[in-house]
Amino acid sequence: MRLAPATMGEMAIAMTTRITRCFDALRRAGELGLVAYITAGDPTLDATERIVPALADAGADVVELGVPFSDPLADGPTIQRASERALRSGTTLAGVLGLVKNLRQRTEVPLVLFSYFNPVLQMGLERFAETAATAGADGVLITDLTPEEAGEYRQRVAARGLDTIFLGAPTSTDARLKRIAESSTGFLYLISRTGVTGARDTLPEDLPALVRRARAVTSLPIAVGFGISLPGHVSILGGLADAAVVGSALVAEIEKAPSVDAAIAAVGERVRLLKQAATQGISRREARP
Repeated sequence: MRLAPATMGEMAIAMTTRITRCFDALRRAGELGLVAYITAGDPTLDATERIVPALADAGADVVELGVPFSDPLADGPTIQRASERALRSGTTLAGVLGLVKNLRQRTEVPLVLFSYFNPVLQMGLERFAETAATAGADGVLITDLTPEEAGEYRQRVAARGLDTIFLGAPTSTDARLKRIAESSTGFLYLISRTGVTGARDTLPEDLPALVRRARAVTSLPIAVGFGISLPGHVSILGGLADAAVVGSALVAEIEKAPSVDAAIAAVGERVRLLKQAATQGISRREARP
């Protein structure tokens, strides 16, 4: 779903973010969204600046930019290696924010900063929020920050017009999911399984029940990630969620590509196949009024 720049009238209606406008358009079209994750700076920031527009052109509705971190505890081996490559190339949080600024000259795709809290804390919450918003970011997801500890972070980020996205998990109780959803804006990110990121062959059998529990406590769009890698996964999610998040499968394509051009071609083809499953799958939802 291509997202056009907001008109002045649209901006005046509700000051919505690109993320909200994107999910509104997807809902009207009855279309499952595709959220594409890559690690910023893998293999270099210049390469990422070329890869992101290619993801958008291939059909990604939202792009998550992972900020490389030395201890990515929530990530599996594929994304861990990507973080290592990005750090070796000199990628920092400041560099990623500079990348966002450059990308805003090339694409209107919604951009979510996907980070651990340490780099953000080291930069300073106010400086981070101001720089991210000025650069053109749309939302922030801090993987290791809980709602109970996120009061100041949420206040400063929201004051700059950025969405705050939190993670819900299969182990979350209904009350916990409600608390997580109340702290989130833009969309709720549901982890499909316990454990770390990484491509899987099948989706968990209890995923439909998890999505139903989340829908009972929030009206936010629901994106499902962790283990989503195949067109068949996306087709199934078309009857459950509002978006599928694909990460490790794309990062693996970048890792094995012999050149940046080859990486662009590979991730573009992968996204096109996944988006085709999202728009044409047998489980696609009908548009909701």
